Amino acid sequence: MREKTVAETAIHHHTYKIFPNDLNTNKTVFGGLVMSTLDRLALVVAERHSECVCVTVSVDALHFLAPAYEGEILLFSASLNRTWRSSMEVGVRVDAENPRTGEHRHVVSAYFTFVALDEKNRPRKIAPVKPETDEQKNRYQEAELRRNHRIAFSLKRKARDKGE
Repeated sequence: MREKTVAETAIHHHTYKIFPNDLNTNKTVFGGLVMSTLDRLALVVAERHSECVCVTVSVDALHFLAPAYEGEILLFSASLNRTWRSSMEVGVRVDAENPRTGEHRHVVSAYFTFVALDEKNRPRKIAPVKPETDEQKNRYQEAELRRNHRIAFSLKRKARDKGE
């Protein structure tokens, strides 16, 4: 397993034109459509890096920051933030572009955690990621904080479920 850079697996500006059938009752893009697309693109990043089947384990901090409207273009980006033994965090971002003015607005951000699986659907060891830019190095460090929070939350939930 060779270490890979963030750039080797990243997706930049995957485009999606918003049509009337993509809208919710408030006439803005349906959030479920955005979430599904993000999960698929984040999965591509995870599987490119791990070179095996991956499954979504969690989604952190999915924030809809601004609405996107009919006729706008959604620009999806996804890149690997960090890897651990068999899991990895992929950061995703969506911008809305007004095709007439070229204006961009940040509309959604989230973090997806995936686990790589072997042929028997058991967690499988993956290669490390090599952050290169200052921004990638910051996201690498921040991913560890989010992971620690996820683990702590999971332990509290398990204890609560056991009645402790």
